[in-house]
Amino acid sequence: MSEDTCVVAPTIRNPAFLREYVANAREHGHADRLHVCLVTEEFRDTAAMRSMLEDLGVPGRVFAAADRREWFEEHGLAAYADLVPAESHAQTSFGLLYMWANDFEVGVFLDDDTRPHPEFDFFGGHYRNLDRDRPVETRSSDTQWVNVLDGVADLYPRGYPYGATEETTTRETAPTGEAVASQGLWTGVPDLDAVRVLADGDTRGRSSVRLSRADYDDPLFAVAPGNYTTVCSMNLAFRREVVPAFYQLPMDDNPWGVGRFDDIWSGVLLKRAADAVGRTLLTGTPLCVHEKAPRSTFGDLRAEAPALELNEHLWRIVDDAGEDADSFREVTRATAEALRRAEPGLDNDDFLPYVADRLDRWLDCLAALDRDRVPADD
Repeated sequence: MSEDTCVVAPTIRNPAFLREYVANAREHGHADRLHVCLVTEEFRDTAAMRSMLEDLGVPGRVFAAADRREWFEEHGLAAYADLVPAESHAQTSFGLLYMWANDFEVGVFLDDDTRPHPEFDFFGGHYRNLDRDRPVETRSSDTQWVNVLDGVADLYPRGYPYGATEETTTRETAPTGEAVASQGLWTGVPDLDAVRVLADGDTRGRSSVRLSRADYDDPLFAVAPGNYTTVCSMNLAFRREVVPAFYQLPMDDNPWGVGRFDDIWSGVLLKRAADAVGRTLLTGTPLCVHEKAPRSTFGDLRAEAPALELNEHLWRIVDDAGEDADSFREVTRATAEALRRAEPGLDNDDFLPYVADRLDRWLDCLAALDRDRVPADD
């Protein structure tokens, strides 16, 4: 099998992080399946990134802002270029479009402050999760939220609603639907929001807690239908079919200054869609090492604060969207309508119809890509 997996990595700090992932893939026999999409900015040395891919012996493309604009124009999609926000981690959405246009069957999101554990088959772990055909531990809770760090540390990860804490978790082993996403967790620096980091007394963006392999004991589990969890894109694999429901929501480059909820909210919408069509999200393995670089906790707080209240309610707004739908695309359309109709009376709730508009246009953009790839009849 060759080049069925698109590895999407936004990077402005450390593109060389990719070397360890490719080495891990080559050691375990997966390198020939990988195609890399590096998403970056004009101030980075894109020529050096292209040279690195050649040196690694993996096919791929490097897209700074000008390259992305050119790609949209080449595909007749210039009207949709604003779906990818400027200078935002949510530019991973561009990787989804690139994956869709090139018919890759599996996508993998990686962050440039992570690395694989050398003793683990990183990509193989994700492939096995997506192909899993046996029962797995399934978790639910009385707040409808499952903490991915439950039993690992006395922590709640970034994006976990404050109103859903102090949950009682139920665990049972049961058959599940086909897995469409595999979220690996992390050792090293836990992924926490700014409020929780500040409560830990750190102003440089990182909790004092460090996680190790010993903190995890066979952590793989499924999130039960009707329950939600935080989805972090630093270590995530997914099937092509979820792309219509997995738009990385427009952060940073928006009138409200909302940031840092792109993967969190897209994860909520993906889980709702997966429930509606009878699919499963798996969480736990493979682990990666998260080596988050120090940065201002207050900067993170400024990005999160405009949507902290909305984050408490978003999942309730979409919780019954698309209940009669047959596809991820249909659920996403219903989700957009639910967001557009919502009148929650919350701070910055006019951000919700803005998101709804982007979701509708995301589906339209994918449809336009489909038309572009199908030859016209003679």
